[in-house]
Amino acid sequence: MKVLHVEAGMHLYGGALQVVFLLQGLHGAGDQHLLACPTGSAIADAARPYATAVHEMPMKGDADVGLVGRLRKLIRQERPDVVHLHSRRGSDLWGGLAARLEGVPAVLSRRVDNPESRAWVALKYRLYRRVIAISNGIRDVLLDEGVPADKVVCVHSSVDTERYRPGGGDRPWFLSEFGLEPGQPVLAMVAQFIARKGHRTLIDAMPAVLQAHPRARVLLFGQGPEQPAIDELIRARGLQGSVVLAGFRNDLQRVLPCLDVVVHPATMEGLGVALLQAAACGVPMVAARAGGIPEIVVDGRTGILIEPGDAPALARGIVTLLDAPALRAEYGGAGRALALNEFSVEAMVRGNRAVYQQAVAGLGR
Repeated sequence: MKVLHVEAGMHLYGGALQVVFLLQGLHGAGDQHLLACPTGSAIADAARPYATAVHEMPMKGDADVGLVGRLRKLIRQERPDVVHLHSRRGSDLWGGLAARLEGVPAVLSRRVDNPESRAWVALKYRLYRRVIAISNGIRDVLLDEGVPADKVVCVHSSVDTERYRPGGGDRPWFLSEFGLEPGQPVLAMVAQFIARKGHRTLIDAMPAVLQAHPRARVLLFGQGPEQPAIDELIRARGLQGSVVLAGFRNDLQRVLPCLDVVVHPATMEGLGVALLQAAACGVPMVAARAGGIPEIVVDGRTGILIEPGDAPALARGIVTLLDAPALRAEYGGAGRALALNEFSVEAMVRGNRAVYQQAVAGLGR
C-alpha cells in the first residue's frame, strides 16, 4: 500500500510530531509512505529517515486555493492508494478536494475539538472516506455535528514512552537552568500562548497557590500570540517573581520528570500532547474538563479535573497535590501506566493502518 501523508504545520510539535511518530512506526513494514509538507518546515528533516519520499511545497493556509493543484500534480505523479490529511491550515479542505478530483480515497485526522457548523460539516466531510479522531471527545463533537458514526473512528495520539519516562530528568541541571532552589515546589504549563489554553486562569489561581506555598514557582513553556499579553498580566499582578515565561523547549524529556505538577486549564483541547508527555514521565496533573483531556487526566486516578475557567478550583487542585507527596506519586504512577497501556506508538500505528485498509476497501463512504 502506498499512502501520501499531508501535514501543513511548520513546527515540530503537536500534530506534526505525531505524524513523525506515525511514519517512524510505519517504516519498514513493506508499504510506502510519502510526506507532503511546507517548504522549510521542521517536519521535513525529521520525517526524512522514515518516509519513502518527502515533498516540500508551498502551503499557505486556508486561502491557498493553489494547494489543490500542487497536490493534484503530486497525486498524479505518485498514485497513492490513500491520501492521509493530518492537519487543518487549509490542507484538510484543499487536500480533500485534490484527492477527490484525482479519484483517491482521503482520510482526515481531526486533532481539535473546535466546533464547525452542521451545514459546513455536511459538505466538507463528504470529501473523506474515513475520519480519525485523536480522542473520544473529538469523536463526540463530530457525531454531534452530523458526521455519520460509521465514518469516524478514535485512534489516540501517542507518546514516546522511552524518551518520556520517570527518572529521565537531571535535577541539578534543572535547578541551575531555571534558577530554582532545592526543595522549591515547581509547576509547569506546556502550551501555545493562545486564548483557549487557559493561561489567564492559571494566573488568576496563583495568589491562592502562593498563599499556601509561597516558594512555588510556575514555568510557562511555549510561544504564541498571547505571550506579550500574558507577560503584561503577570507583571500587573506582581507575579514576575513566581511565574516565569520559559520559552519553547525541545528538551522537555529532561524537564518534565523534574516537575512536581503539570497544569493545563484549557477551555478547548483535542487531547493534549504535553499531557501525554507528563503522564509518561509520571507527573501528576491538574487540568480542565474539556475535549479529550479527561482521557488522560482521569480525575482521582492520574490527576485532578476542574471545570474550565474555574480559577479557585484550579488553585485548590494545585494546593492539594503540593500538600501531598504520596498522592503525587500515586497519580504519577497511574499516569505512567495509562501512557504505556493506551497511548503507545504501536497502538496508534495499528489503528491508522486499519483505517487505511478500510478506506481502500470502500468503508465509510
